[in-house]
Amino acid sequence: MATPLKPSDRKPQEGAIERPPIRLLPPIDQCIAAAEHALGDYHLSRNYLKYLARQAQSAVREAIVRDGGEVPQSRAAMLELVTAQVRQAFDRDRPPLTAVVNATGVVLHTNLGRAQLAEEAIEAVTLAARWPANLEYDLASGGRGDRDSLIEQDLCLLTGAEAATVVNNNAAAVLLALTALAAGREVVVSRGELIEIGGSFRIPDVMAQSGARLVEVGATNRTHPRDFSAAIGPETALLMKVHPSNYRIVGFTSQVSLAELAAIGRERNIEVIEDLGSGALIDLSAYGLPREPLVGESIEAGAALVTFSGDKLLGGPQAGIVVGRRALIDRLKAHPLKRALRCDKLTLAALSATLRIYLRTRDLAGAIPTLRLLTRTVEELDRLAIEARELLTVRLGDEFQIAIIDSQCEIGSGAQPTEQLPSRALAISHPALNPDSIAAIFRRARPPIIGRINDGMFQLDMRAVNDPALFAADFPARLD
Repeated sequence: MATPLKPSDRKPQEGAIERPPIRLLPPIDQCIAAAEHALGDYHLSRNYLKYLARQAQSAVREAIVRDGGEVPQSRAAMLELVTAQVRQAFDRDRPPLTAVVNATGVVLHTNLGRAQLAEEAIEAVTLAARWPANLEYDLASGGRGDRDSLIEQDLCLLTGAEAATVVNNNAAAVLLALTALAAGREVVVSRGELIEIGGSFRIPDVMAQSGARLVEVGATNRTHPRDFSAAIGPETALLMKVHPSNYRIVGFTSQVSLAELAAIGRERNIEVIEDLGSGALIDLSAYGLPREPLVGESIEAGAALVTFSGDKLLGGPQAGIVVGRRALIDRLKAHPLKRALRCDKLTLAALSATLRIYLRTRDLAGAIPTLRLLTRTVEELDRLAIEARELLTVRLGDEFQIAIIDSQCEIGSGAQPTEQLPSRALAISHPALNPDSIAAIFRRARPPIIGRINDGMFQLDMRAVNDPALFAADFPARLD
């Protein structure tokens, strides 16, 4: 058996001629053959075996150069060491996109993929992935169909709009609307609504890419109807309202309502569009949650177009949805940019299934995971926390202290940024480890468990945890 690579204090005898052990590394073909023999049951491609063999060669070479000391002194023994490294590399090579436990206290966490899909949506995606589907095929006529027809009728029923279209996210929906309707002309927006969303992505930047010219009116905290009226000129194409979903301005404030803006638009024959952001289809206050403006209300108030996300409060897949007047939707569909931004069959399958739940299901909180997580009672979260603590105590050992504490969580993804929901969390500490080190241990678990550091403690919030059994994770052997 090959001697493990480790540092050694042994010094060569004086006058001895050392043969660098790195010369004993087997050539790549021998390493590939050894890898294939070791992993033959997996039927791996030669290119992948070559990738593993090169990784193993590199690891052994670096260890020899870095550590020196006692190393295998024969090619056979060195090949055995490379083979062991191949197995380790294969075991570590996991899919880059993996399921994690969301214990951050943010239900719609952008970095963790936002909304979880309903079971019906998951089944629809699986079916569309496994089989050919009528994505752009009209089953009645046998001719070419329109992929938007898969979701348009349901969106119109749910919002009261005349027509609808879908692209790959809400920023794309705003970009398409501005490009198709206002390129080369002016769009008037309140200064208090020039928002920045995640990744430093700003409304003025989207507008610049569309070719439209931004006209800012009012002040940061106060904008009046007269500001919009005074800004309208021969080059004005649109009046735009942006829902400030990820921040709030409080105090001495004033904003122009959508109804007021629509009235100005009708008087001056200018279309009004609204970027609603999170885009709730139902009144969340009926579930004890903070109220968000509804898409249907914006249509009723006079918006010609409304854009919103599919993967936030709606609880579906990532998508940018546009609903409104048919004449304007037709212009968006006919624009060349629409093809570049369109959704694939998997997104449309998930979105269609989610919309059908809204239309057909009485118990929405039971069917839409986002609503289910947001409406959990504190008593339920207490039970989850107790079960999770018991599992983690067994997995981590006695040195870790785990306490159940009161917590506050967020909806996330810009929805109701000033509102928090009561929750329960586990506060985890260790006499020799700081919170960052503990967080790293949980990230290395299988499945990875993503928590937060708050008040100088590493915490696991229960609000968005699907199943406490996930805390029976495989943790790294060395907890440091």
